[in-house]
Amino acid sequence: MIPRIFLVALACTVVWGQGLAPTGTLRAIFLQNNPVQGRVDAKTRTVTGPAADLTRELGREAGVPVTITGVAGVRQLIESLKSHTADIGFLAFDESRAAEVDFSRVYLLSWSGYIVRADSGLKTLEDVDRAGVRVGSARGDSPEIYLTKALKNAELKRYENPPAAHVVELLRSREIDIWAANRQRLIEMAAGASDLRVLAGNYTGVRQAIAVAKGNAAAVGAINRLLMKARDAGLIQAAIERAGLTASAGVAP
Repeated sequence: MIPRIFLVALACTVVWGQGLAPTGTLRAIFLQNNPVQGRVDAKTRTVTGPAADLTRELGREAGVPVTITGVAGVRQLIESLKSHTADIGFLAFDESRAAEVDFSRVYLLSWSGYIVRADSGLKTLEDVDRAGVRVGSARGDSPEIYLTKALKNAELKRYENPPAAHVVELLRSREIDIWAANRQRLIEMAAGASDLRVLAGNYTGVRQAIAVAKGNAAAVGAINRLLMKARDAGLIQAAIERAGLTASAGVAP
């Protein structure tokens, strides 16, 4: 005879899996141009990074297989959740986004900073918010949302998901004086361009979380329990280290 406690645990797992992955597969999406979330290998298409690690851990806990796919931007990610073509999405928390999707607890803080030309007179974070300074950012990204409120004197110029090569040209052509993004993107951009440098310091820590369709309280609860376990067991810190993100991200308290 199968022990009752085993049957109860099995039933709970099935219910959890159904709430989190109604199709029988946990379908996760993340922003493919955000290295703090994940990366896609150009040859194998394998996804690595904290988003991949946490998705696989969620699937293991729920007893379901997983898929994880990169999407081009925030709007596509939110619409995929709203149309139920994805179950969970890795997305920075913001109150404006919370009007459309529900968020888990914050699991990671990704630091945001600036990159400038090497010959720029801008040396510190305090130099940025001055009249005549043109700050570039990707429209809809967390840095753009933050700086829209924070900058009082500098001009904020918004661009539609420009690739790194385009950002480098914007700086070199002097269309902008400075570019705002998460620190990992900036570090990688500067590594390939000796005429650029990253300013020391971070102006904010972006709160990375997991989003689900509005009203799915069961999924949020299940995700929050897993994230707390993952934090306490050191799994999130290990994911950060494995992805080489220690200079640009930290475990949320």
